Amino acid sequence: MEISGKVVVVTGAAHGIGEAMCRRFAAEGAAGIVVADLDSRATAFASELRSAHAVAADVSREPDVQRIVAEALDHYGRIDLFCSNAGIFTTGGEAVDDLAWDRIWRVNVMAHIYAARAVVPRMLAASGGYLLQTASAAGLLTQIGSAPYAVTKHAAVAFAEWLAMTYGDQGLKVSCLCPQGVRTRMLNDAEGPARAFVAATAIDPAAVADAVVEGLRAERFLILPHPEVREFFRRKADDYDRWLRGMRRLQRQMS
Repeated sequence: MEISGKVVVVTGAAHGIGEAMCRRFAAEGAAGIVVADLDSRATAFASELRSAHAVAADVSREPDVQRIVAEALDHYGRIDLFCSNAGIFTTGGEAVDDLAWDRIWRVNVMAHIYAARAVVPRMLAASGGYLLQTASAAGLLTQIGSAPYAVTKHAAVAFAEWLAMTYGDQGLKVSCLCPQGVRTRMLNDAEGPARAFVAATAIDPAAVADAVVEGLRAERFLILPHPEVREFFRRKADDYDRWLRGMRRLQRQMS
């Protein structure tokens, strides 16, 4: 997919990767960009871009996701690319309380499902469309220091795979964005080994946006701004037990 002339929706668009994608999409000549975020900064940011419209929305709530889609259609008449990008992070393991587990599950997983419910039928009826779902390298590998993040990002990758498998022959294209460390507020707010695990290889959000545009152009399922993640993923599949031993060793070094 070439972004020029396309109508794009980006959630989690007021900061970080979402903001960088919006800026790059605008530079690529997008016909319209819907800047969706819970943060009120979305309105001011949208005013900086050509042909952009801000929507205040909490993607953990299905009615809000439906409203994003409705406003996009009202303003631009169609959605060519829906970037389900919003995500949150929490540290800890199985002892993390149920409310925190529920919140991260709704943002990191259910938001993708809500988006698919809202746009996939429309895209199939139009004989095509594109979904970009932001997961994480943690969805292919794991996340030291955070079971909730590792679990929800694995689920996000699995759902993207399912969509691509189920609807690919009907014209729906799907890409799954899986960066490792990115210099965002999420990384800055992380603590302990969870932060140390990715901070050393962190890249700027603009570099992620560059990888997104290139990956969409090639229509690749996995978009990996950190190329080394592909090799780590291959090693995990080749010898799972060896990979787990290595991850335990790495965790000890960071604790």
